Amino acid sequence: MEHKKRLPVYMQSHHCTVLPGLFSLLVLPACICALLLLTQCRSGKISVSKPAIDSSIVFDPGQTYSTTRIPALAVTKKGTLLAFCEGRLSGAGDWAAIDILLRRSTNGGRSWEDVRTLVRHLDDKPPTSNATPIVDKDGVIHLLYQRNYERAYHITSSDEGKTWSEPVDITYAFDAFRSKYDWKVLAPGPGHAIQLRTGRLLVPIWLCKPDKSLPGGDHRPSCIATVYSDDAGKTWHPGDIVASNGDLSGGTSIPIVNPSENVAIELADGRVMLNMRTESLNNRRLISYSPDGATNWTKPRFDDELYEPVCMAGLIRISGNGSGTRKRILFVNPNSINNPKLINKNNFRTRENLTARLSYDEGESWPVEKILWPGLAGYSDLAVDKEGTIYCLYERRDASDNFQKYRVALQKFNIAWLTDGKDNN
Repeated sequence: MEHKKRLPVYMQSHHCTVLPGLFSLLVLPACICALLLLTQCRSGKISVSKPAIDSSIVFDPGQTYSTTRIPALAVTKKGTLLAFCEGRLSGAGDWAAIDILLRRSTNGGRSWEDVRTLVRHLDDKPPTSNATPIVDKDGVIHLLYQRNYERAYHITSSDEGKTWSEPVDITYAFDAFRSKYDWKVLAPGPGHAIQLRTGRLLVPIWLCKPDKSLPGGDHRPSCIATVYSDDAGKTWHPGDIVASNGDLSGGTSIPIVNPSENVAIELADGRVMLNMRTESLNNRRLISYSPDGATNWTKPRFDDELYEPVCMAGLIRISGNGSGTRKRILFVNPNSINNPKLINKNNFRTRENLTARLSYDEGESWPVEKILWPGLAGYSDLAVDKEGTIYCLYERRDASDNFQKYRVALQKFNIAWLTDGKDNN
């Protein structure tokens, strides 16, 4: 938005007696700074070249919900922010009565429309969760979610998330796994999924064959796979299973324990990398690669640089899919390696110290790291707008006796802030 150049009121008055030289030296710079700040506040954007960070609360459980959790985030082609989360009504657990909530922002997160219940839970099958959005090349927003961990649905919006289509049941794509893995629990995402350069819509998923004799056995043991669509979401298909409980990792042959929530990214060479949560005893993120995001996955290996407290993580490309642009991939999760307190029998560690890590070599190394929130924090998702502003939507728990009483916050920053000004273009 262009702003007409106007002098402050006191400068327009003929009574102003400030000497021109002194005015230029003392007053004019302050006026320019104030104008720049005002412009940034009005637009909601952050300057890409100057270090900047901003944060705000997007979802608060208040008196309506037991907790607000499991964020998902997308930026539309026109720059609208779509923030999703789960409003858990009857308790904080995964099997509670859960609604999928949505808020929209058209000014970079400076202000938000009221909270909407996008998908309400069913009284007889209460969990409705795992929002997994994709913004495709034509600007259509796709959203996958599950009901009662037994059926999967797909809805779309063609007007920036204002209105949505009727849900289409796509459980058939998950049923196709049964010959290899006779699941009883399904879940997409959560967090954003991706569209490949080929046009393929690609969604990370996890499946489970519950064993009630295990701690948390309603979601364990588990495996990881993907589903995909090559016709803009009209039909969906199963990929190969990537990792299952009990598999041995590549290189170290460490047993993989209950792989579940995972996130996908397309690499500069067209391959797809999955970054996976597990409950493995070494507490590191699990990685696998595929030429097309569906088949021929490499033997999963652990990334020694990425600590795993057993928590969903955020992963996104900042730049580098095109020729001549610097390759940057961003990873965010609770990096509680300095306080690895064991929380339960499934190897959960303290979820705190939400940390952003930056890679310049397609995820082979992570030389830059910076803390986004030093306190208690959990799941996160990421988005980037055309101006290079980075948005991180994450679970935050302030000091409270209620372990699950999360709010969902938005952290807004740029590469210059992340790298202390060393990288700003």
